Amino acid sequence: MPKTRRQAYDAAYKLAAIDLAVEKGNRAAAQQIGVNESMIRRWRKQRGELVKCKKSTKAFRGCKARWPQLENEMEDWVNTQRADGRGVSTVQLCLKARTIATRLKIDDFKGGQSWCCRFLRRKGLSLRARTTLCQQLPPDFQEKMMSFRNYAQEQVAENLIGPQNIINMDEVPLTFDLPLTRTVNKKGESSVALKTTGHEKTHFTCVLSCTASGEKLPPMVIFKRITMPKEKFPKGIVVQVNKKGWMDEKMMDTWLTECYGKRPGGFFRRTKALLVMDSMRAHITEKVKKSVTATNSIIAIIPGGTTKYLQPLDISVNRPFKVVMRDEWERWMVDGEKSFTKTGRMRRATFADVCQWVLKAWDAVKKSTIINGFRKAEIITGADDATDNTTATDSGAESDTSGDSVPEAILNLFISDTEESDFSGFSASDVE
Repeated sequence: MPKTRRQAYDAAYKLAAIDLAVEKGNRAAAQQIGVNESMIRRWRKQRGELVKCKKSTKAFRGCKARWPQLENEMEDWVNTQRADGRGVSTVQLCLKARTIATRLKIDDFKGGQSWCCRFLRRKGLSLRARTTLCQQLPPDFQEKMMSFRNYAQEQVAENLIGPQNIINMDEVPLTFDLPLTRTVNKKGESSVALKTTGHEKTHFTCVLSCTASGEKLPPMVIFKRITMPKEKFPKGIVVQVNKKGWMDEKMMDTWLTECYGKRPGGFFRRTKALLVMDSMRAHITEKVKKSVTATNSIIAIIPGGTTKYLQPLDISVNRPFKVVMRDEWERWMVDGEKSFTKTGRMRRATFADVCQWVLKAWDAVKKSTIINGFRKAEIITGADDATDNTTATDSGAESDTSGDSVPEAILNLFISDTEESDFSGFSASDVE
């Protein structure tokens, strides 16, 4: 007799066959779909596993767990760690497994890397690259988010503030080297090196700000230096230096003058504006609040720990900005002009080069991306986006220029102790 080729059926097909067998019986279902009745009986016994696995799975291959109780406890432990946002390494897995094995009195369990790989495969786990740093949410974050959104929307409605006068500002920490965390490489090599200039931990700060209408204010960079670099910087960017390379009260005054004053209508200060910022220490000092109020602006402080939901720049802008920054650095590493020390070590990019990268990355951010960030934060709605407060101003609705400050009780409502507002700058090893 000629040999017949064995057919493989995926989980979706088997589940459909099981449903048919439940309705018509095993034999009738087997005759209708053209398989052996014993296969139907076996599939019905495997129904629980078939429901849990992928619909494209065709076979359950691999050794079964020798210590199922241990692996079930390990799976629960991993799920608990990840639910809390904590990372889990294979070393931690092995150590925890040995601890559980000792408690369960399993003498022949070694808990090596081989077992760890099989455990990961059996439980549908794998090593993943970090996609985001989880921010610890305060217990009452939903109430704080609702209070902030209500406050912002009330101020917009009461003062007839248009999208072009709703501004969000945020500091973005960057490094002179922006290497990838992963790369394509030959299998089996023990080390995978990525070429850099050795300045992947040398930080500086980029201050970005934009309006709800999609307009971008000039960016500002703060380098960690005592003196200003003697280089020719490109136009359209504000360059500052201080010992920590981070935003402080003095840098806030500079930003308000050099960047915030360039917003639409910012020079004459005739129209009210809403300035949205996080609760960093430099943003909420009395001097800064008075300076902001003097610009005919209202401060809206984002509650601590909720910036990933309420900060438009964090929601939609910072990520594409950093992607272009990394592309510019990689292009410079391949084709850019470089200089070397006497020992042959490559020098990092110049301050002027970095400023040029910042301008290109900022220009690459789309207007729609910015507007979507404000919408997702629910600071503006579709109706707000279509509103132009210049019409209201022309009709006689003059904005309030009295310069009264925002009530302290309202500002304190939006300040949380969970925010790391007392950031003191970068480490001393970053000094040039």
